[in-house]
Amino acid sequence: MADDDRLVSGSRKLDETENLDAALRPRSLDDIYGQDSLIERLRILIEAAKARGEALDHILFYGPPGLGKTSLSHVMAHEMGVNIRITAGPAIERAGDLAAILSTLRKGDILFIDEVHRLGRAVEEVLYPAMEDFALDIVIGKGPSARNVRLKLPRFTVIGATTRLALMTAPLRARFGAVYRLDFYSVDALVHIIERAARMLDVPIDRAGSEEIARRARGTPRVALRLLRRVRDYAQVRADGIITKEVAQRSMDLMEIDELGLDDIDRRVLHAIIEKFGGGPVGLDTIAASISEEADTIMDVYEPFLLQLGFIERTPRGRVATPRAYEHLGIEYNQTEEQQRLF
Repeated sequence: MADDDRLVSGSRKLDETENLDAALRPRSLDDIYGQDSLIERLRILIEAAKARGEALDHILFYGPPGLGKTSLSHVMAHEMGVNIRITAGPAIERAGDLAAILSTLRKGDILFIDEVHRLGRAVEEVLYPAMEDFALDIVIGKGPSARNVRLKLPRFTVIGATTRLALMTAPLRARFGAVYRLDFYSVDALVHIIERAARMLDVPIDRAGSEEIARRARGTPRVALRLLRRVRDYAQVRADGIITKEVAQRSMDLMEIDELGLDDIDRRVLHAIIEKFGGGPVGLDTIAASISEEADTIMDVYEPFLLQLGFIERTPRGRVATPRAYEHLGIEYNQTEEQQRLF
């Protein structure tokens, strides 16, 4: 194997003092692979705002977890040359907490709110005028002597991220001027992401090894980087330190991740639908109880990928396993009368 095939190209190596997850994030739009249409729209948004000398419009990213919503927010701040303040919906418990954060922002700064759909109603009421009028309403005093004071805020940008767009209130959703959905990544895009990370981690990896990890990464960069680190450990201990296709296969077989990226929980979900409930239809809560998992975890983490693969269908009566799921698990498919009516 030639060195050029083994040592992939990348931007730089990590410093020993750097936080691993943060350091592996892209630093500019040029470092992002995949999501080409979204990146082009963001590039136009940034260039237009910089040309006018204005702050970015408020932005909302939504989609399944692990697709880079937080990373994109950091990239937007880097491209604009401004500071970014990070928080999360559940962390802002009172309106005063949000007021304290907003009062520290400077012109053009970005406030990133992860899980924005979990903001409390009282907190949202403070956020509305801050996003729309760049003003902070504060009530001073109590009882009849209480009075409202409006403080002006510098023009800043709120970037929200959510995996559950439908749970956001309509008034909050309407205040975001740019709403973008992130989709699952292609294998080619994940290969680029893996090779960039491998270079930064100083891990020798060949193209076939990168492709093997990418195929099992569920179309998600976060999963791809997690698998790369675990395969790196396996290669260091059980191989010669070089990640090849065979090393990647053996490592992920040990982690019980199959060739399509399904892990133990994915297969337990499918086996529960097929073997315990005759292939469905069956409700999500029933599936969750049968495998001792949270219904929200199944819906947010596992179900999107199973739907993408065409292994399950959502029907008015519940979830149904498709013939493709039976075929993948090596189980004979016998369609019930109820399934015939549904399909």
